[in-house]
Amino acid sequence: MPCTSERAVAKVLARRNGPVAKGAAVDCPLYTDFVLYVSESVPSAAASGEGSVSRGYACMRNLEQPHPGDPGMGGGPYTVVGDCVYAAAEDQVRETPCDGSGAHAPQYRVVSAVATRPECPSSTRLYVQLTGNQGVVGCARRA
Repeated sequence: MPCTSERAVAKVLARRNGPVAKGAAVDCPLYTDFVLYVSESVPSAAASGEGSVSRGYACMRNLEQPHPGDPGMGGGPYTVVGDCVYAAAEDQVRETPCDGSGAHAPQYRVVSAVATRPECPSSTRLYVQLTGNQGVVGCARRA
């Protein structure tokens, strides 16, 4: 449907075809709000449109606020500079909104992205693996 439709809630930023392995990384624009996984289907004769819809995923952006994929908002498929995280398990962090509105309080904020750990500022207290096109290591300070 057109993005101008009153029923539209999100816009497709990118569409990727093919099966997705469980736990595999997605290839979406950096500020994607959520990923919509698509099962393969063939429309019935009564359905509008022709052909089949292939399996894959779509990178989605909400048409209106909130945008969980934006820095500090606590969601999206990527951790980016400006996001806050909390310790979820040993050697594992999860995103949470920086304003404290999430189920978990923010413990660290990612302040920069660098190629290697030694490039992080001396105030770094946690190193976070970042995804997307912004460097390899996230340097995080206490929130």
